[in-house]
Amino acid sequence: MKITYITGNKDKVAVAKLFLEPLGFEIDNRKIDCPEIQADDFESIAKFSSKYASDLLGCATLKNDSGLVVPALKGFPGPYTHYAEDTIGEDGLLKLMEGVENREAYYVECLCYTEPGKEPVCFSTKTYGSIALEKSGEYGWSWDFVFIPKGKDKPMACYPDDERYAMWGRDAYMQLAQYLKNLK
Repeated sequence: MKITYITGNKDKVAVAKLFLEPLGFEIDNRKIDCPEIQADDFESIAKFSSKYASDLLGCATLKNDSGLVVPALKGFPGPYTHYAEDTIGEDGLLKLMEGVENREAYYVECLCYTEPGKEPVCFSTKTYGSIALEKSGEYGWSWDFVFIPKGKDKPMACYPDDERYAMWGRDAYMQLAQYLKNLK
């Protein structure tokens, strides 16, 4: 079964391949101008984009919406993560966190799979952790430099790609794989 991941992000494609190709699913990707609605939840955003892409391309698509949630900042950046990356970035987030003792955070990964003419099916997971006091690492991008996954002692950007990929949204990919296996 072939699935087209709607993204230009090579790391997202690598994560999908890591979890899905060993189970017999072929993953390719396309970067298209896909509208991204503004909404207060990840699932609504991913559903809209996945359905749009599947209807446009006429194939099974996978689209994700993901983001960092910091409870001490009332959930910011949450579904506005992309905007926050583009405007304040990691340095701005660290500035917002100055003097904040509760540094708990989690990363949401919401995957939506859509077949042409059908409604999207979504799978979500949360990776719990905390916000570092300063940026560090050489791998990844964006929040990887400040997000420390639970059970680790340094930000995700300190881990090579294969280790980092295994930390991202594993449960959502496994849920998706089980769903797809049941379709066969």
